[in-house]
Amino acid sequence: MKEHFDSRDAFWIHEPKSYEVGEEKIVITTEPGTDFWQRTYYGFRNDNAPALLIATEEPYFSFVVKTEFDSKRRFDQCGVLVYQDSENWLKASIEYENEAFQRLGSVVTNNGYSDWATTDIPAEQNVMYYRLSRRESDFCVENSWDGETYRQMRIAHLFAGGGKIQIGMYACSPEQSSFRAVFSQFGFTECQWAPHV
Repeated sequence: MKEHFDSRDAFWIHEPKSYEVGEEKIVITTEPGTDFWQRTYYGFRNDNAPALLIATEEPYFSFVVKTEFDSKRRFDQCGVLVYQDSENWLKASIEYENEAFQRLGSVVTNNGYSDWATTDIPAEQNVMYYRLSRRESDFCVENSWDGETYRQMRIAHLFAGGGKIQIGMYACSPEQSSFRAVFSQFGFTECQWAPHV
């Protein structure tokens, strides 16, 4: 199991115009009208957000990352992503809503249909840690305010999540906005999601 997200092994989907990639920090400056979403409720299909990913066939691991951001417009978001293709992926992030609150949540897209599970958090929160654990085609998404104590957000299955997967970080601005997302303290560990007994 790799301990680091090695940028030399990483690749972009929808490479952004402005970014920085280093061994300790990755920065994405979002562009307006970028998003990942498929069909459900809104009807539209968006698949143009930038993501920096690594491919792995390791069936059991955890991936952690710290996000810092200055989002300020509705639906601005950055977080962790497993992306197989446009119709099969999952993401976890904070999405800015308004000056009162943001939505900490996750989206799972199977066979071309997205869902969205959220909880409201203060609008001024601009740092969040994520831990995404894999057990074959099942995934556990957790978040942490301090990088020490993680709380479960959801458990999900990806129908296209077996074998090789593509995992990493993403940021986007679905409306007419742009912001700077900073990713750090990223890496892989042994799977922190214990088997069910």
